[in-house]
Amino acid sequence: MRAFVFTDKALAKHAGQFVWLSIDTEKAQNAAFVKKYPIRAWPSYYVIDPGREAITLRWVGGATVAELGKLFDDGARTVGGKAASAEALARADALYSEGKYAESIPAYRDALKAIPKIAPSYPRVVEALLFSLSVSDQPAECVSVALDAIAPVRHTPAAAVVAGSGLDCALKLPADAPGRAANVASFEAETLAVLADPKLALFGDDRSALYGSLVDAREDAKDAAGAQRLALEWVADLDRAALAAKTPEQGTALDPNRLNAFEAAGEIEKAIPMLEKSEREFPEDYNPPARLAYVNLKLKRYDAALAASDRALARVYGPRKLRVLAVRADIFKAMGDTAAARKTVEDALVYAEALPAGQRSESAIASLKKQLAEPVDSRQ
Repeated sequence: MRAFVFTDKALAKHAGQFVWLSIDTEKAQNAAFVKKYPIRAWPSYYVIDPGREAITLRWVGGATVAELGKLFDDGARTVGGKAASAEALARADALYSEGKYAESIPAYRDALKAIPKIAPSYPRVVEALLFSLSVSDQPAECVSVALDAIAPVRHTPAAAVVAGSGLDCALKLPADAPGRAANVASFEAETLAVLADPKLALFGDDRSALYGSLVDAREDAKDAAGAQRLALEWVADLDRAALAAKTPEQGTALDPNRLNAFEAAGEIEKAIPMLEKSEREFPEDYNPPARLAYVNLKLKRYDAALAASDRALARVYGPRKLRVLAVRADIFKAMGDTAAARKTVEDALVYAEALPAGQRSESAIASLKKQLAEPVDSRQ
C-alpha cells in the first residue's frame, strides 16, 4: 500500500481532512498505541476520532485509491457526527473498530438488511462481515455471505476480497460438509474470473493472495498437476509485476509474495537473487536477510542460512525478532546442534517475556515454553 497506493496523487484532495499517521507496530515506542488500538491483521487502517480517542472506522487489508476515498468519506462523516449509516451499521462499525469481531457479526447482518446492494457502502460492509466471520471461525456463514455478495460486486475491486474469502472459507469447511465441493468449485471459478478481468487493476500483492488460495484449492483436491500449473502462473504474474515496479520500494514490497510463489512452484532457489538485490538496496532492513535465512535453510545451505540470520538479528526489532529466532532455531536443529537450538529458544523466551504490553504475546510465550518442555528433534 505504501509503495503502490499512497503515492497516488489522487489522494492529495484528502490531505486537509486528516492528520496522517503511520505506525510501525514492531517499535517499542509504539507499544502503548498498539495496546490501545489492537491490530489483528496487517495492513489495518483506522479513522480515529481525536476527541474521543476512539476508532470510528477500520479497514483491514489492501485497498484501491477509489476504495480509500470511500473510506475517508465515511470516516469524516462518522467523526463529524453526520454518519449516514443506519443505527445497526454504526453499532457494527463500533464493535469492529474495537476488535470485537464476533459481536459485530449480528450487527453487520442487521445493517445489510437496510443497505441496497448497489449502495457505495455495501462492499465495505460485506468485506468487514466476511473478515469477522473468518477470524471468528465461522466458515459456513462466511461461505453463505460470500455466495450472496459475489454477484453484486463483480467487476469491482471488492470481487477479489469476496471471491478470495469465499474460497478460503469453503476450504475450511469439514470434508463431509454438504455442498463443500460445489462451493469450492464455484469460488475457484470466481477467483479465476477476477484474475482474468481486464477491468480490475489489482496490485501484485492482491493478485498474489488469490493465486495462493487457488493453489490451496488444487492441493485440497489432490490435484498436484493443477497446483503446479497455478503456482507457475503465480510466479509469472509476480515476475511481471516486479518488472513493472517503478521504484526499488515497489520491487521489494513484492518479495514476500514472490517467495511464497517460488516455494509453491518448487523453485525457492530463484528467490535468492531477488532477496540479495533487496538487501543491497535496503541495507538497514531486516526482512531480506531474514527471508534469505529461511530460503537457505530450505535448500540445506546451513552456513549461508546462519550468516543471513546473523545479519537479520543485527537489524530486527520488536516482536518480529521472535520469527527470526524461530528460523535460527530450525537451522540449528537441521544441523544437528541441539544445544544451540535450545539456547536460541531460551533466548527467544527471555526476549518475549521482556516485550512491553501491546507487543507481548502470551500465546507466543506459551508456545516457547512448550518447546523447551519437549525434547529437541535433531532429525534433518
